[in-house]
Amino acid sequence: MPNRRNRSVRHVLGALTAFAVLALGACDSGSDPAPDAASGPSVLVPGKPGEENRTMSAEEAAKHRSDDDTPNSADVSYVRMMIEHHGQALQMTELVPDRAKSSKVTALAERISAAQGPEIGAMEGWLTQYGKDKGGDGDAGGHDHGSMPGMATEAQLKKLRAARGDAFDQLFLTLMITHHEGAITMATDVKAQGNNVRVEEMADDVIAQQSSEITRMRKML
Repeated sequence: MPNRRNRSVRHVLGALTAFAVLALGACDSGSDPAPDAASGPSVLVPGKPGEENRTMSAEEAAKHRSDDDTPNSADVSYVRMMIEHHGQALQMTELVPDRAKSSKVTALAERISAAQGPEIGAMEGWLTQYGKDKGGDGDAGGHDHGSMPGMATEAQLKKLRAARGDAFDQLFLTLMITHHEGAITMATDVKAQGNNVRVEEMADDVIAQQSSEITRMRKML
């Protein structure tokens, strides 16, 4: 009899142990489910101006970014106008060698010319890449100097051409500071409204470079 009772006890204990193991396994599987490889992590994609943000899979977000680089009208307008904007800056720097008194102004003008000349070439190349001309085919909506912030008027340019020495240096710096501030405004606008990555990169370069030059010019006044 004692042996029979011992065997019964052992059977009961074994059954209870097996039940406990199964219960713990069920708890573990419920608290830590296996990841669904098909779903992957979700990504919040910012909407364009006026649109709401939306959530998509990492794979969809990557495809969305790669497919959503087509230039819009803001990109094209910015590049066209900035070519003209840079062009006026070069006209102003061409006056420096024969009129400026300060060697710092001369060095600054050389720096501006060396930077903005190649930038014009890069922007013209961008227009060619996307089949856009420099004049405007309706994408940019048309523009003139008055619509571009920072552009010097013809009267201001005439006064600059007539100035010499200290008077020229002061007027050149004043006009160029305003000119740079206008370029930064345009670059900031296209970063918010444009859609092309290359244009955004060019705008970032304008903001960084011309902000630095504004600081330098203000110290020279």
